[in-house]
Amino acid sequence: MAATDPTDEISELSSKLDSIEAVVDPEAMRTEVADLREQAADPTLWEQQDRAQAVTRRLAYLEGELTRLESMRQRLDDTRVLFELADEETDLTVREATRQEAADDVATLRKEIEGLEIRTLLSGEYDARDALITINSQAGGADAEDFAGNLQRMYLRWAERHKYSTEVYDVSYGEAGVKSTTFAVKAPYAYGTLRGEQGTHRMVRISKYDNQGRRQTSFAGVDVVPVVEQTDHVEINEDEIRVDVFRSSGPGGQGVNTTDSAVRITHLPTGIVVSCQNERSQIQNKASAMAVLAAKLLERRREEEAEQLASLKGDGRRAWGSQIRNYVLYPYQMVKDQRTGHETSQAESVLDGEIDEFIDAEIRWMRRQEKEEV
Repeated sequence: MAATDPTDEISELSSKLDSIEAVVDPEAMRTEVADLREQAADPTLWEQQDRAQAVTRRLAYLEGELTRLESMRQRLDDTRVLFELADEETDLTVREATRQEAADDVATLRKEIEGLEIRTLLSGEYDARDALITINSQAGGADAEDFAGNLQRMYLRWAERHKYSTEVYDVSYGEAGVKSTTFAVKAPYAYGTLRGEQGTHRMVRISKYDNQGRRQTSFAGVDVVPVVEQTDHVEINEDEIRVDVFRSSGPGGQGVNTTDSAVRITHLPTGIVVSCQNERSQIQNKASAMAVLAAKLLERRREEEAEQLASLKGDGRRAWGSQIRNYVLYPYQMVKDQRTGHETSQAESVLDGEIDEFIDAEIRWMRRQEKEEV
């Protein structure tokens, strides 16, 4: 099989980048950046903390995306020149080394451009929003609690790698780890990027809680919902909720503070329970818990509308929330997604937050599913 001509490959990547830019519209992004910079320069902006943080986060994101696009375009041009220099080189050793360097650059650019292309697939109603993630330990006892903690760390490490802001609202600890946890990933398109992670995750490994060293299978459930915005009109009547306060605590019962500042809210019509204990103030914890409750109610409403539409179409294939991924640490190492078929033997790296390839495969898979349902 003949090798791909470098010039043709670079032209292909350049065309793909043109297609991406046609969707993301860099000129519109530059216009928005100018407007956001003007807002950020307003000394009164920080009188509204939430709005100020939203403005600065959006500004940083757009500036980063524009820099990324410009850098890719420049690197494609530089790589084309590098191949030309290699062809002109008379020293065979130098020629091969230069061509190899250029080929490595093309491979890196292809991966980055394909990753950027994934973003153009995020066109759902709520895809551009921050994500709210809840993880619950399921079957498996102590190992399930430990696994739930592993998953929380995996997502927080993933966010850290991408320099995304996160906020942990609540962690309920069990004897061996995390019974449940709720946290936000605050980045543009966080929900669209992570919504495919929703479902049951399964871990197989030698249990460190079994004195006979036997293999144990455990499960944890991941729930991903978009963060609510003011335009969503999610109404929560005071007579529909029960508010309980309690003392925040950490692993092993260690006191986080000495006042009853943690808040648990039960939505009586649906039975949804949320809690928050990350703030020192009971008022702040209640506000955060109400935001989490609103997000879960919004997602429930969205799911009900989707189910109603699916029933009208006679289509019941929207069961994305079943078992989605296996993490095997014994007798071999492998992580495999049940829906996309994507797998890797680098299980420890995945649990350390290297999940981008799984996420990209999920987004493509979900987009295909959505097209089939239309």
